[in-house]
Amino acid sequence: MEDVQKSQSSIAMPIDRVGVKGLRLPIIVRDRESGIQHTVAQVSLSVDLPAEFKGTHMSRFVEALEHWSGDLDYHSFRTLLDDVVDRLQARSAHVRFVFPYFLRRKSPMSGASGLMDYTCRVDGLLKDGKLIFTLGADVPVMTVCPCSKAISDEGAHSQRAEVRIRTRFNGFLWLEDLIEIGERAGSCPVYSLLKREDEKYVTETAFANPTFVEDVVREAAKGLDEHPQVHWYKVEVESFESIHNHSAFAVIEKNNS
Repeated sequence: MEDVQKSQSSIAMPIDRVGVKGLRLPIIVRDRESGIQHTVAQVSLSVDLPAEFKGTHMSRFVEALEHWSGDLDYHSFRTLLDDVVDRLQARSAHVRFVFPYFLRRKSPMSGASGLMDYTCRVDGLLKDGKLIFTLGADVPVMTVCPCSKAISDEGAHSQRAEVRIRTRFNGFLWLEDLIEIGERAGSCPVYSLLKREDEKYVTETAFANPTFVEDVVREAAKGLDEHPQVHWYKVEVESFESIHNHSAFAVIEKNNS
């Protein structure tokens, strides 16, 4: 049958990325406590398209996933990207996995146990045979405003914030490391299950450690600077302000290589 995608484009212009997104796929990720964890990822795959081609072969992205092991680590990720490049006859390929990662957390005073989910992601860009591999985690925390606390006779405004960490690194890096760095950066971590004694502890801990969004992003960046394997990072903190009709945010990006 006629291969329309390989026909000449009426507008001879290269496309940086063309592909598919919104695919769901069961995957296996490394878990520091239990060894492995089964989860489900939202997947996007894309390649570059030369100016002379009208379109790409979308079905081949799905075929590449069908032949992939589903075991998410650096080497299998490289295998998937190599396969996408070969199937699509492309110069570059990009794959993104976004998935919930679960950790069992004990409440700080009662010891009550509950699962916390963290949105994590892996990005891979393979271009001219070189792979850029990025690992990230979005970590919720609680923050208390230092200014509000300083000027108020009673209380201060507090809110949830999100610490979004993206890293490139040498060797192997646990998602737990990124999550712990993010949780340490806020006024206090958040929990899925709290009894009354836990709520008291969380409230008092947070109010004893008020933080601006600037404080949080600097603390997270400091933790990433001190991690021996991380050589590049970008950390963004967004504070979902409780007394404003907007969010506050701060970003630090740094290359330590």
